[in-house]
Amino acid sequence: MKRNIDLSTVKGFGDEWSRFDQASLSSHELQEQFNQFFKVFPLDSLPRDAVGFDLGCGSGRWVKCLAPRVGCVHCIDASDAALAIARRNLKDIPNCIFHLASVDNIPLPENSMDFGYSIGVLHHVPDTAAGIQSCVNKLKPGAPFGLYIYYALDNRPAWYRIIWHTSGLLRRIISRTPHPLRYGFSQVIAALVYFPLARLSRLMEIAGFNVEGVPLAGYRRRSFYTMRTDALDRFGTGLEQRFTAAQIREMMENSGLERIVFSDTAPYWCAVGYKKN
Repeated sequence: MKRNIDLSTVKGFGDEWSRFDQASLSSHELQEQFNQFFKVFPLDSLPRDAVGFDLGCGSGRWVKCLAPRVGCVHCIDASDAALAIARRNLKDIPNCIFHLASVDNIPLPENSMDFGYSIGVLHHVPDTAAGIQSCVNKLKPGAPFGLYIYYALDNRPAWYRIIWHTSGLLRRIISRTPHPLRYGFSQVIAALVYFPLARLSRLMEIAGFNVEGVPLAGYRRRSFYTMRTDALDRFGTGLEQRFTAAQIREMMENSGLERIVFSDTAPYWCAVGYKKN
């Protein structure tokens, strides 16, 4: 049976989180990012003793915000380097359990979890639909599953998509280079592209302009640290898939989720669905 994992991508994320362990990220910015990604997730409806999982926990940044609200979070990642960072970042949070595992081998009983989520991960596995299904299998009936998958720019004009696809060609070249070169190229892009466009967008916004259509405007209130992290994520990762909202909905429905809701604000696409009873 072919495994649903790309080992080169896993190694790349281990390198990314080792370089950017999020220790330098302010608590304010972390909370702002968490609020964006979990906008439609039913945080206030989770029981205080709820047990759930973070599939692809990376540095553990989302767990840091969510764990104090629930009973237990299973932190799952396929990279031992990433999991080591998560253990370090979450050492003062006692209700975390760590698992070195991929999405096709989640070490939890089926129909056992009160919630689950996977943020920015399942577009980096060979079979995204199968990855969603593996996660949903672990949920109790009625439990929510939060998901963030890269969007196919389906809500953007043609000129925006052309620019993005051009950057995709550059990504495919950079992502094939050795890790030190990937890192170097990504940091140059962060400094010369991300930072100027983000700060220009912020100035335009202050002046009263609508900047939602400006490339990288989503970083206008973000630190350079976040830009550097995401530039490495974007240009250092070989396997990247993108989906329209309709495709994501179809995959979620086919996995047994219902009552699916999409966030109407960036980042796109964030969604939540509930396992059918």
